[in-house]
Amino acid sequence: MPWSDDHKTRTRQRILDAAATLFTRQGFAGVSIDDVMHHAGLTRGAFYAHFASKGDLHAEALRHAAQANAARLVHGAPRERVLDYLSDAHRQGEAINCPLACLVSDVAQQDDRVRDTYTRLFAGFVSHCQAAEASPSDRERALQQAVTLIGGMAIARTLSDDALAEEVLAACRTLAMADGA
Repeated sequence: MPWSDDHKTRTRQRILDAAATLFTRQGFAGVSIDDVMHHAGLTRGAFYAHFASKGDLHAEALRHAAQANAARLVHGAPRERVLDYLSDAHRQGEAINCPLACLVSDVAQQDDRVRDTYTRLFAGFVSHCQAAEASPSDRERALQQAVTLIGGMAIARTLSDDALAEEVLAACRTLAMADGA
């Protein structure tokens, strides 16, 4: 029986879903191609029909994870988006797995393609934080808010002390929502 017309697209989507989940939880070095393919319910042989290398997959998975999370954060008032982003559920990886926060130090060790992808995603995140008709001060405020959200979440995710992690998130929520967010 032949494959359906969208089989390759759906298979690629499964691989990207698996890779986005695993990379944001375990980082690039902590995940093998076999891990990704097992998580996707596929064999390693299927990998190379979709990606040239693990690095190629990593760059695509970053973009895929960011798009999935942007869809979650686009709705609601700015205050609600800040609360969702800086939530304990995000810290625990239960709701959002933003690659900008989850992979901030991991990406710094990767090749230019992955770093360029991260840079474009960060710039998009800043634009999302910025008002449509922005002045230079709005741009600066958007950068501050993006760094507060991403940095606060990145630090909170690394802490083993839940109370301290919640303090960090609370402080970042206060800072991110200051000045009319």
